[in-house]
Amino acid sequence: MQSNDEYHAKLLLNPTKGFIPNSLHPLIHKSFLNAVNNSPTATFTIALSGGSLPSFLSTLPESFIEAKIDPQWNRWHIILADERLVPSTDKDSNLRAIREAFLHKVPIPSSQIHGIDESMLSTSSSAEIAAEYQARVIDPLMSSDKDGKKKMILDCVLLGFGPDGHTCSLFPNHPLLYEKNLLVAGIDDSPKPPDKRITITRPVLNELSTDVIFVGAGESKRLILKDTFDSGIGTREGGLGYLEYDVVIADEPRYPCGMIRPKNGTLSWVVDADAVQELSLSSLEQYLIGVCT
Repeated sequence: MQSNDEYHAKLLLNPTKGFIPNSLHPLIHKSFLNAVNNSPTATFTIALSGGSLPSFLSTLPESFIEAKIDPQWNRWHIILADERLVPSTDKDSNLRAIREAFLHKVPIPSSQIHGIDESMLSTSSSAEIAAEYQARVIDPLMSSDKDGKKKMILDCVLLGFGPDGHTCSLFPNHPLLYEKNLLVAGIDDSPKPPDKRITITRPVLNELSTDVIFVGAGESKRLILKDTFDSGIGTREGGLGYLEYDVVIADEPRYPCGMIRPKNGTLSWVVDADAVQELSLSSLEQYLIGVCT
């Protein structure tokens, strides 16, 4: 549970970009087990973004084997956190990137890999394609408990974040960042090409997602992280080759990625040492000396 005054997240610090899967994959394992262990018919619904994120999933199948966890791929559903409105064979397609890095290695049924309706690309607007995706993919996941409260629809969400702080296709100062009603929205004027896209919205991430995990590496992420976390950064916990910190999210972050905070779920940030140079993290200097010697 979160405090009324502070929102806490976990920051998992890895020595380099190449070590990120070591701390990322156990988070996915845990989310998967939490989703499927309570029922033999339960599914694991995971939303993935594009960019550099899919590359961190290339060894995910092996990590399940090493952890002695049966991934039960037939229970997975793949949702696109956002997608460029191009065919899935196009180099700009997020689905293509996810397939090449991860999906081609695992037997997830094709009917459970939920891409956009590509037949609409030449005839429909981004808003229409978004509405179709919401109706076909997201709305069927919606349900309410006996008190009428909406249940979580995404068990796990893996997101990247850009040097401008955007995540999914939610960009700084864009009106779509403040969308309150749509769960999937179209965008025609993305500041980053290609300009036409669809994206899940903040209500999905903040109100209907269980585990949200941000992943990022490199110098270009330093100012984003400095703005996202409050100056009161918590203490270090031990990890296998990485450091884990309890961090407080800033009250008024400037960037979209800092506005994501699941109300009834968990928030984790998985980064490398190069990305956190602007943060005041205990043990960071000693940690860097240790991994560089």
